[in-house]
Amino acid sequence: MNLSRRRLLAQACCGSIFAAAVPGSSGSGEPGKTRLILLGTAGGPSPKKSRAAPSQVILSRDSAFVVDCGNGVARQLILAGVPLPRIRHIFLTHHHSDHNADYGTLLLLAWSTGLRTRVDAWGPPPLKRITRLFLEMSAPDIEVRRSDQGQPPLGPLIHAHELTAGGPVIEDQGIRVGCARVDHPLVPAAFAYRFDGADRSIVVSGDTRRSESLITLARGADVLVHEALYPDAVNAIAGTGPGSAQLRKHLVDSHTSVEEAGKIAAEAGVKTLVLSHFVPAETPAVPDEAWLDGAKRHFSGRVILGRDLLEID
Repeated sequence: MNLSRRRLLAQACCGSIFAAAVPGSSGSGEPGKTRLILLGTAGGPSPKKSRAAPSQVILSRDSAFVVDCGNGVARQLILAGVPLPRIRHIFLTHHHSDHNADYGTLLLLAWSTGLRTRVDAWGPPPLKRITRLFLEMSAPDIEVRRSDQGQPPLGPLIHAHELTAGGPVIEDQGIRVGCARVDHPLVPAAFAYRFDGADRSIVVSGDTRRSESLITLARGADVLVHEALYPDAVNAIAGTGPGSAQLRKHLVDSHTSVEEAGKIAAEAGVKTLVLSHFVPAETPAVPDEAWLDGAKRHFSGRVILGRDLLEID
């Protein structure tokens, strides 16, 4: 099935997105372990000392599926032992800078370090325009490297696809991918993604408050990576200056408390809940035990406190 047909499937809201498999390329190599590595676990756009910006990578058949591209994602991939030319697909949950700031940079750096194969990017509009404008902005660098180093054009390698509704996305390299539109106020469109391999299923929530569509998407998954907000610490983030009340309201209205994340995991019947996209990401007021206790209040399965470069078994 060609990519335009897969895109049409991705835009079709079909209830349970896995009611039918999406035919497509099966990739090469023998089926193996579907690996999940957390690249960055901090929430919010400001750079942090102890956590990188939100991103994770799923590895299958020697190919990398990157979910979100916060600041520094290329370096995090290298630190995780993932060569940049292995990138096959990029999935953006939404267009907030902590999730897409290095989308174009990742593509450019991968190309400059040997990427010669197609990369498909998936996410809400205006992903095509973002891709085109980044390539235009980077044209001077790209042209110099092409003439001096004999590299192929970057633009023809990158194929951006805009998602507008939940449904199947693609099947490639032994991974079936689906998405659900989630509720992240003030953002026109935000998505969660599910990755089903031969050995395990992984769901990444993106930024969202409680969304029934996410619970449906995550039903029975082995791993749910979910954002986590600690409400009692919101005042420490918002401060007391101009705009503090508005920021406080946005944080509470647009994200999921750690206790609610536990409830969502329980309702979805997942086996493991991985807390990530921490808000706040750095504050001594919220010890590790507080995050874990909050999630375990309503969820009896395994709870993992996300850390940068942690591989989830």
